[in-house]
Order: sequence, then structure tokens, then C-alpha cells
Amino acid sequence: MPRRARKRGALDIYHVICRGIGKQILFEEEADCRYYLELLQQAKESFPCEIYAYCLMENHIHLLLYIPRDLDRFVKSVSGRYAMYFNRKYDRCGHVFQDRFRSEPIENGGYLLSVVRYIHNNPEAAGICPREQYPWSSWQEYVGTAVLIDAGNVLAALGGREGFLAFGRADGSPAPGPADPPSGPRMPDHEARRIMQEVLCAESPTRLQSLKKAERDEFIRILRKRGISVRQLERLSGISRGIIQEIK
Repeated sequence: MPRRARKRGALDIYHVICRGIGKQILFEEEADCRYYLELLQQAKESFPCEIYAYCLMENHIHLLLYIPRDLDRFVKSVSGRYAMYFNRKYDRCGHVFQDRFRSEPIENGGYLLSVVRYIHNNPEAAGICPREQYPWSSWQEYVGTAVLIDAGNVLAALGGREGFLAFGRADGSPAPGPADPPSGPRMPDHEARRIMQEVLCAESPTRLQSLKKAERDEFIRILRKRGISVRQLERLSGISRGIIQEIK
């Protein structure tokens, strides 16, 4: 069955979400976040576009882009290069991102501003930290020096940085569109990651993928007994939920 054509917007502005395959972690350490932003900058220099907002979360990425053409090529160029880097660095193979990223056209200025706020509120909504403290979103560029983003239009619409700060503090409901509501795990992901690192004697939980089946299955049994849920194992290791559920 052919894929449905991607919905185009009259303003050529899109809220894009890229997710790790099987909700796999995309950024194991800060260096990974820095490299992804470098790739974004390089792609921006190669494609006619503007970046209005971004937020790098553990297993997904939000982008708000003005791009009159080649949206698919832009996103695939960044995702493809990052996937090669990630697989090489963490000694894994296969897909890193879900096959098709999600995009929602922005049709008016009010919706654009609500998406800017929604993107920056992601870390706080996920219980990580206040938006002002999160280092991997464009919030820091709006209140400081813009490096990657094109802040002029948003700041002009909000009356400058003071207006941006006031708008960000306002109690806004999540923007409609492609974002999924967060689901809370039984234990915090950082605790599940620590346990997996301890049990596997490895820095990255994705090491599970490189083990032989019998060894992998035994480690999964141990991790399940330590209280890590199936969803967390899928998210942190990149192994599909179906495989994990079959291991008794």
C-alpha cells in the first residue's frame, strides 16, 4: 500500500518529530547532542530553511522549521548521518530512527507561537527539569545568543526577549498536532539505565543488541527481575518489545 503524501502547508513551516525506533534512546551522552546540533547547522547551510525552535529529548527530537522545499531531504540528511555516527560509536547496526518522521504544517502565527512554547516545555512536562535549565533546546538561544535558530520573527511577534519569557511562563495547553502524550515508566529511566549499566558492565544499554541470543535473553531475564519494565527495556536497549515479551 503506497504511503500517504506528506501534508503541505501554505506557510512552508512545519513541526517535525523524529523518534528513535522502538522508542530507543537517541542521545547517550552530551557529545551526541552536540554532534546532532552540528549536523543541523550543516544541513541548514545546504538547504534554504530557517530553524525557529528545537528540543533534543532522550528518544525523540522536536524541530520547528521554515523550509519551502526539500523537507524530506533535509530531515533524512541529518537523521541518516546521525544514525551512521550512532551505530559506529556504540558498535551497533540497523535503524536508529523510526522509518518516517512526523510533520505537521503550521498554518498561522498563533499556532506557530503555541508550538514554540510546546517544544520548549517538553523537558518540564517530562519531569526532567524546568525549561530554563534544559541545555538541549533553543530556549537558551532565545534568551541569550542565537547560534542555530532564526529568532527574529518569533521575538518580533512577542515583543522581544521579555515578551518571550512572559509567553513561556504562561500556562499554555499542549499544542495540537503530532506530539504524543508522555507515559510514565514504573521507575525513572535514569535509574533503569544505571541498573542496566551495572548488570551489563557497559556504558550503553544498547550493548544488549550485540550479544548472542542465549546471553542476551539471560541478561533480559535478570533485568526484568530487577524491576525494569518491558517498555523501558525496549526504549533503552533498542530491542523490540515482541522479542522481550517472548523471553520467559
